[in-house]
Amino acid sequence: MGSNDPTAAPTRLTIDLAALSANYRLLADRAKPARCAAVVKADAYGLGVAAAAPCLYDAGCRVFFVAHLVEGIELRALLDDPAVEIFVFNGLLPGEEDLFLQHRLCPALNDLGQIERWSAFGGRNGPQPAAIHLDTGMSRLGLPPQELDILAADPSKLDGVALRCIMSHLACADTPNHPLNREQLHAFRAALPRLPNTAASLAASSGIFLGPDYHFDLVRPGVALYGVAPVAGEPNPMQQVINLQGKIIQIRDVDAPRTVGYGATHQFAGPSRVATVAAGYADGYLRSLSGRGTAFIDDIAVPIVGRVSMDLITLDITKAPRAKLGDFVELIGPHHDADAVAREAGTIGYEILTALGRRYARHYTGNGR
Repeated sequence: MGSNDPTAAPTRLTIDLAALSANYRLLADRAKPARCAAVVKADAYGLGVAAAAPCLYDAGCRVFFVAHLVEGIELRALLDDPAVEIFVFNGLLPGEEDLFLQHRLCPALNDLGQIERWSAFGGRNGPQPAAIHLDTGMSRLGLPPQELDILAADPSKLDGVALRCIMSHLACADTPNHPLNREQLHAFRAALPRLPNTAASLAASSGIFLGPDYHFDLVRPGVALYGVAPVAGEPNPMQQVINLQGKIIQIRDVDAPRTVGYGATHQFAGPSRVATVAAGYADGYLRSLSGRGTAFIDDIAVPIVGRVSMDLITLDITKAPRAKLGDFVELIGPHHDADAVAREAGTIGYEILTALGRRYARHYTGNGR
């Protein structure tokens, strides 16, 4: 677990809750008149749901989405307001009905079997709230077209369900010109009249930026809340929420033909200065950043040389002569955000955030509470 004493920890992660609130308000304003939910699965994308969820609640959010039942139970303990709705994306597995009822959670019903079990449970206990998830092209979770046909032909299957939302999920929303976006939009629009009238939800983070046609009644941003760019290759309108710094724990002078790190993957071409920083893949600083990543000392970019190991990275700080033992270097922050790190790692900002480790000293700023 992370240390609460920043002076004792060699790495520190600062999370700006004021930026998180501002991002929620920006997305909510952009989606109006649709309501704006918040996705806080995976421990609020690695930032800590215990701080993020109350912050989003204070910013006005009353609808939340998580992935797993256990995440919903944790979130309900944080947000006990009866006005707060909590939806669980992964739906209803056999034997979970009582837990959903006990913790006032809404399953996203992903197939006819889930609908039938939840409706039967509602028949015994009074109609129970839920969303219906339609598969309009993702081919992952959600009712496929043939199951939608069965449900539309027999509305009594929903007799025990207090339907709160009909939802689907876009596969290519981060690529605005992808034809599947319009195909899914048309499929979703065609499905809605075949089911009971209730709130409709299609757009997540990137989908919000496809325009009002995709907003319907409820949008459900996730990663954009936490500062990741919603549309790749375009200016990022979101405020940066995290700043990750690592401490220099050793500095040494080296010269050719010396190598550094496991596998001797980097050989120095001449006199150089190397800093060892206490962060590694055990902290979620990905091994794929080996020889590709960048850190910053003040305004100076310094490259990662050699392999990222479990607990350590090495930086060539030859161009930053003022760096000294005990200084902190910026690994993710204003000079080099999560999207930039993701590009170097060959991944996406989602993975950078959700990989954030537990050894960091976490410090929350901008908390109105």
